[in-house]
Amino acid sequence: MAQAWKCAGLRWAVGGPVLGWDGGRRSALAWGKRVAFGVADGGVRTCVGARGHVCPVGAVVPGRSTGARCEECARLDRAHSVAADTIADDPRPYRVYLAWFGPGLVKVGITAVERGPARLLEQGAVCFSWLGSGPLMAARRTEELLRAALGVPDRVPYVEKRAVRGALPATAAERAAETAGLHARASALGGWPESLAPEPFRGVDHVGVFGLDRPVGEVGEVDGVCRAGAAVAEVAELAPGGVVGGELVAAAGPDLHLATEQGVVVLDTRLMTGWELVPVVGEDERVTVPVRPLRAAVREAAVQDGLF
Repeated sequence: MAQAWKCAGLRWAVGGPVLGWDGGRRSALAWGKRVAFGVADGGVRTCVGARGHVCPVGAVVPGRSTGARCEECARLDRAHSVAADTIADDPRPYRVYLAWFGPGLVKVGITAVERGPARLLEQGAVCFSWLGSGPLMAARRTEELLRAALGVPDRVPYVEKRAVRGALPATAAERAAETAGLHARASALGGWPESLAPEPFRGVDHVGVFGLDRPVGEVGEVDGVCRAGAAVAEVAELAPGGVVGGELVAAAGPDLHLATEQGVVVLDTRLMTGWELVPVVGEDERVTVPVRPLRAAVREAAVQDGLF
């Protein structure tokens, strides 16, 4: 019987995306790498626990949940989250940022200075700029100021990010324009906390990092230009006995863009956690788990270092 693996989620390292596995093993992902796995027959998806602790009841969780946590573990996880505004005494310095995911999709957020751009990569920000840095509560107050004064949200749903990813402006300057304009408006506002040091606009573009500008043959063709970001469908959930297989052509945030027999399909790796996954033998490039059309989709074998 093939060894089963449990995915611990996708992380972004200096060299690109890396899948983690229970037990600490990691699988570095590179463009052109074949990603293929099956979901163990007869298996169920169980809660991944919270903050390094195993779920005390081993609760079964829905296949479409991106958190893979039961209600109690989700509550515990949020209770210790800076993002949920439940921690006020973190002594580390924080940065306020503007992140752009596509036309009309900009958010404001904060991240610890020591994390560098990791948070932006994890969120799938196509481009971003820092706004300022300072103590946690000063960063929080600045974030709220921008939300109220400029109408910039602090969250953008992943479904909206995916919808625009295949039709981004062609140049880095065009992609940075909206963020630059908001940065200028934000910098002109009064009421910034004195302890927050403002930073000038410096646009950072992730299109190349994510592989969204790469040609991928016949799949993902948009107006005659083939781009890896132009997916046609997304995995809705995993299911026992199902298979996901394809060539990795791009990745952004938690999403892997896989070239399959059905075209480019987006796999949100958060859907992988909680399942027992097994290797797939052969050059399978099928997706047999439930998929759905991408919202507003633009139509318009080596030694294993993990599961792959």
